[in-house]
Amino acid sequence: MGDMSNSDFYAKNQRNEDNHASPFGCSVMELRSLMELRGTEAVVKLQEDYGGVEGLCKRLKTSPTEGLAGAQPDLDKRKELYGKNLIPPKKPKTFLQLVWEALQDVTLIILEIAALISLGLSFYHPPGERGGGESCGSAAGGVEDEGEADAGWIEGAAILLSVVCVVLVTAFNDWSKEKQFRGLQSRIEQEQKFQVVRAGQVIQLPVADIVVGDIAQVKYGDLLPADGVLIQGNDVKIDESSLTGESDHVKKNADKDPMLLSGTHVMEGSGRMVVTAVGVNSQTGIIFTLLGAGAEEEEKKEKKGEAVEDGHQNTDCSHPPIHPIATIATDGAAGINAPGSASLINGKMQDGNMESNQIKVKKQDGAAAMEMQPLKSAEGGETDEKERKKVSVPKKEKSVLQGKLTKLAVQIGKAGLLMSAITVIILVLYFAIDNFVMQKRAWLTECTPIYIQYFVKFFIIGVTVLVVAVPEGLPLAVTISLAYSVKKMMKDNNLVRHLDACETMGNATAICSDKTGTLTTNRMTAVQCYVGDVHYKEIPDPGALPPKSLDLLANSISINSAYTTKILPADKEGGLPKQVGNKTECGLLGLVLDLKRDYQSIRNQLPEEKLYKVYTFNSVRKSMSTVVKLSDGSFRMYSKGASEIVLKKCSHILNEVGESRVFRPRDKDDMVKKVIEPMACDGLRTICVAYRDFAGSPEPNWEDENNILSDLTAICVVGIEDPVRPEVPDAIQKCQRAGITVRMVTGDNINTARAIAIKCGIIHPGEDFLCIDGKEFNRRIRNEKGEVEQERIDKVWPKLRVLARSSPTDKHTLVKGIIDSTMVDQRQVVAVTGDGTNDGPALKKADVGFAMGIAGTDVAKEASDIILTDDNFSSIVKAVMWGRNVYDSISKFLQFQLTVNVVAVIVAFTGACITQDSPLKAVQMLWVNLIMDTFASLALATEPPTESLLRRRPYGRNKPLISSTMTKNILGHGVYQLIIIFTLLFVGEQIFDIDSGRNAPLHAPPSEHYTIIFNTFRHDAAF
Repeated sequence: MGDMSNSDFYAKNQRNEDNHASPFGCSVMELRSLMELRGTEAVVKLQEDYGGVEGLCKRLKTSPTEGLAGAQPDLDKRKELYGKNLIPPKKPKTFLQLVWEALQDVTLIILEIAALISLGLSFYHPPGERGGGESCGSAAGGVEDEGEADAGWIEGAAILLSVVCVVLVTAFNDWSKEKQFRGLQSRIEQEQKFQVVRAGQVIQLPVADIVVGDIAQVKYGDLLPADGVLIQGNDVKIDESSLTGESDHVKKNADKDPMLLSGTHVMEGSGRMVVTAVGVNSQTGIIFTLLGAGAEEEEKKEKKGEAVEDGHQNTDCSHPPIHPIATIATDGAAGINAPGSASLINGKMQDGNMESNQIKVKKQDGAAAMEMQPLKSAEGGETDEKERKKVSVPKKEKSVLQGKLTKLAVQIGKAGLLMSAITVIILVLYFAIDNFVMQKRAWLTECTPIYIQYFVKFFIIGVTVLVVAVPEGLPLAVTISLAYSVKKMMKDNNLVRHLDACETMGNATAICSDKTGTLTTNRMTAVQCYVGDVHYKEIPDPGALPPKSLDLLANSISINSAYTTKILPADKEGGLPKQVGNKTECGLLGLVLDLKRDYQSIRNQLPEEKLYKVYTFNSVRKSMSTVVKLSDGSFRMYSKGASEIVLKKCSHILNEVGESRVFRPRDKDDMVKKVIEPMACDGLRTICVAYRDFAGSPEPNWEDENNILSDLTAICVVGIEDPVRPEVPDAIQKCQRAGITVRMVTGDNINTARAIAIKCGIIHPGEDFLCIDGKEFNRRIRNEKGEVEQERIDKVWPKLRVLARSSPTDKHTLVKGIIDSTMVDQRQVVAVTGDGTNDGPALKKADVGFAMGIAGTDVAKEASDIILTDDNFSSIVKAVMWGRNVYDSISKFLQFQLTVNVVAVIVAFTGACITQDSPLKAVQMLWVNLIMDTFASLALATEPPTESLLRRRPYGRNKPLISSTMTKNILGHGVYQLIIIFTLLFVGEQIFDIDSGRNAPLHAPPSEHYTIIFNTFRHDAAF
């Protein structure tokens, strides 16, 4: 599949489109045109042509409740007819292309030209050479011996050979780097899974295996992997900004607007959809196809210099790397924002509202969408020039190391160029003055080739100085170091999506961490409860509870939770039961099982499609409610959520016999003090379970949420324990020792948060710290007009350690406030962890965003830089170690490289000016550079990190890359090497009793003298 060219893939799909005699009741074309419709128009078309969603499912031979049977021949047939759920890949660059790219290096081009001229001139023997030797002056000294003249080609050939070696090594490194990135890309894709129903079982399926006709379960936080039609939904709201540019969330339901599009985000609710289009036939895939075709068309027009008829758009598309649809909403955004790139879909103008929406694309949406790209920027091969023009990706601020290296490279480049120019000028002037002024010789025509050979030799010496000055090994060292670290970090449960994040993490000064699942095990267990006016410190025997309260409690928890949340038997005998789905709900279902009730039988009596109305949990409500219709026609609503929030909405509570009694404000205060606060101080999360009955007629206005979610009757308050991960306190201690401040930002109750923070070691009793909730935080940082002020944040964040009951906006405000603060000398480098869809803005704003691999939503993962595959805080500490290790490795390499470069430049420059020849030849320097570049990079860049890296403070953004210690080392080593080399250069022939290599004739063979100097230099460099 991967080898199939894009045109073949697209043509094959086109053929499938025309295949109306399909064994299923709809062709690709029919389904594609159906998915282009919106709102009531779509509902009417669905009803008239297909007999509604049920009719569509029948024609696609699937069951709305059971899904596909999952038989392999059927799945293969569907893939053949409707296509696979992936976009064809852009071919990786071949080794020869990478060789060609490596040859574009300016220094290498200069060397190649100089070597070719030198090679050509070495074979040229001017007429009357023997006779005219004397008259050509000192320049003729080199052509007296025929054997020496015959060896003149060696230097040019050797330079060309070393250039070939450099190019091959560079190309090989690029090729292996690209291979690594593709491996990483496919790893990201394999991580991407989606819930579908097959043969009545809910299974997690890799996104690429989803086929047309699958029944997919969509829920809050999902990134839709394919186009589909909603069969049943509860309060589903979709963010379609990546496709339409419209930032408002779109309400979806089966009666009014059932169309769900790939690449869009589920912001609220849950439901089921039947998949109708995958891969290149989905709306995002169509945009991809057009974007690819458009870029290639433009390229062809430029090449041929002639207009191409609009009607004959070439389908040989160049696509970005292969990814399942779920990872590519960005490119959809890219396409839709590109001028004129996606206005034509399937030969028709898109729906009017979509076209008008193109103009509404907001900057932040574009930026947010673009950042999602898993690894496109780092994929080894850059995007086409044309694609870059079409899709301008906003650049992230350079990482600390990148910024410092760029600055250093520019400075070294300028210095090297200046030194090489001065060398050439001095050599030419010295030669001209010596021959034509001092010895008063005339320029003879027959001597011109010899003079040119000298000038070429001087030019090569100048280029040698430049080659020596520019540390070509540096980019290679950085790449090897980062690529090696990224590979190793995978084993430490860090899946790095943006390379520079690895190094930025080494400079982190603050970590804002979630509590649940990151600092704690995310294995919720109900340990205390308050039922019928009694606070049970342990889960009571079912007989001790009022039967009516017990029934209401079991029904409320079983029905008012996602039906995908389950407790399954343990994988191993004697192990703990397996929790699937939302962990808080798992804790509550565990309570039902502890009370000897079966939640599954309650759910079987009331299947999900019979639920009348669902108010799903979101960060604003902080509660979830489900309405069911009772047999007498009346309605009952079950509610659960954060205890302080739900209790405020309760006007009654069940007493010791299960009867409802009035719940006055004074009773609420008593309950908070006597039940909720003690539970929270034990580190428990408190959940209140409540219900409310409604008359069947007149039917309540379910959209009036404020009235519906009030006047509740409390059934019980449950205390759920989420134990701190055993390795977390030690990891936090290491962070604090390393100069990194850890802050907990959680949606939990302040007492619970404080108790967990103490257990983790984030706060220590007696210390001067702040532990506040979201409301207090906002009161302190906002002025009278409600605007956030940086000066106010600066008074809060330095001492803040715990922010409880915080909203995603609070998290983003805190992160932005710390990053923008100027009250400390070093700009703070902030890492943030997040798992929810609404954590996206904070993850994106942070210098390094960590998303949870297990509990994290797709949206959070795509906003992040690193994915924690085990959701564990101690993995962040490993990322800090690797980041610091990269910085240290590059510093070591720099010290080594710059010492060699400084010595070589001074030797080449001084030698050239005094002896008219460089003791270190271009070939030798290329060889040294090549060996230094590759092996030194490998040796220094692949050193594993040690715990000692965590015993010092972060370097920060403003510390120079070359520290004072490094400068001393470079100068010390440099002076030592220069003394030895200059001694050998000027008195070496006397020490070793050999012929002097200074002032050698033009084509003289290598002298023992200069060979000794080169070997000494090489050994000095290595040791």
